[in-house]
Amino acid sequence: MTLTVGVIGGGQLARMMIPAATHLGIGLRVFAETEGSPAGLAATAVGDYRDADQVLRWAEGLDAVTFDHEHVPQAVLQRLVELGVPVRPGPHALLYAQDKLLMRERLGQLGLPMPEWAAVSTEAELDEFIEAHGGAAVVKTPRGGYDGKGVKVVRRGHEAIAWFEDAAVGALLVEELVEFRRELAQSVARRPSGAIAAWPVVESVQQNGVCAEVIAPAPRSMGKLSDVAEQIAVTVAEGLDVTGVLAVELFETTDERLLVNELAMRPHNSGHWSIEGSTTSQFEQHLRAVLDLPLGGTGCRDPWSVMVNVLGGPMGESLDSRYSRAMGGHPLVKFHSYGKESRPGRKVGHVSMGGDDLDDVVYQARAAAEMLAS
Repeated sequence: MTLTVGVIGGGQLARMMIPAATHLGIGLRVFAETEGSPAGLAATAVGDYRDADQVLRWAEGLDAVTFDHEHVPQAVLQRLVELGVPVRPGPHALLYAQDKLLMRERLGQLGLPMPEWAAVSTEAELDEFIEAHGGAAVVKTPRGGYDGKGVKVVRRGHEAIAWFEDAAVGALLVEELVEFRRELAQSVARRPSGAIAAWPVVESVQQNGVCAEVIAPAPRSMGKLSDVAEQIAVTVAEGLDVTGVLAVELFETTDERLLVNELAMRPHNSGHWSIEGSTTSQFEQHLRAVLDLPLGGTGCRDPWSVMVNVLGGPMGESLDSRYSRAMGGHPLVKFHSYGKESRPGRKVGHVSMGGDDLDDVVYQARAAAEMLAS
C-alpha cells in the first residue's frame, strides 16, 4: 500500500514536494486554495482551508497531513487530530508559527536569545518602547505576516496607527531594531520519534523584506557560532515538539551573538539550495520526517551552493520565455519556475548553482536570475 501525504496549501513549497514524493514513490495529495495553483499537478481538492468539513473530506485515508503555509486555523487542525489524522507539525507546535507573540513568549521560556520585545496595545506604549530602545523599533502584526508584510520600522507610535485601529490585529509585537552583521538561517528536520538532522547554517540576503539570495554554507568563518545556531534550532524543535522541517532565521549581531528572528515549521526559502546542493533536499527530508522514516544525510554536494530568487519576473510573459537566453549563457545553473503570474516583487522562481569558486557561483546565479527577471 502506497504511503500518502496530504499538503494543505497549493503554493511553490507544495509544488517542490512533488518531485521528492515521486522519487520516493510516496503519494502526494494537495488541498489548494485556487485552480491553477503552483502545486496544481498534485491538487486533489480546491477549496477553503478554513472550512473544517472540506478539509476533513479531503484528508480521509492520509498517512500524514502537513503544510505549505502556517495559516490553517487551530479549530480545523484540532478536528483533524480528533479524527485520528496525523498532523505534522501538530497544532500545539504550529501555534507558535502562527502567532509571533506566543512564539516570543515560548522562546523566552526555553531560554533562547532574542531581540528585546514587548506586546503593545496603544500608541503610547509603542512610543515608550521606542524611547527606551534608541529611537526606533520594529513593529509586527502577530499573525499573517510574511515576505515583509506585516512588518515595519517605526520611529513614532503613530506610524502604526492603522494597525492599532484594526480590531482584528489586537496587540502588536514590537522588537528592538537589532544592529546585525548579517542574517543567517539554520534548518533542521525532526521525526515524531525524536531523531533530528541539521543542514549547515546558511547566509541569507534580504531585499525589501524578501529573501533575495542564500549562500550555503554561510561564508566567513563562524567558529563556535555554527554549533550555537544548530543548538538553537534543535532546542526549538524539541521544546516546541516540531515534526518535519524547521527553519530558524537568525541575526548575527555586531558583537558576535546570535538572536532568533523568525520561525517556519515547513520547508523554507532559505533551504531551496538543498534541492541540488545537499545529499537530501529539504523537501524529501520533510516527507521522510512527517512519515517518521529515517532521515537522509545533510552534507553539501559542493563546497559552495548559491540560490537566487527570481523576483517580479517578465511582465506580460511567462518565465520560460526567457529560458533560451538564460540557459544558453549559464549552462551550469539550475532553473525552477513556480508557475506563477509575474508581478513586481513576487517570487516567481529561483535559480541555484554549486561549485568550488564562490565568486563565480554567485556571479553565475545572479546573472541567470537577472536574465529571467528583467
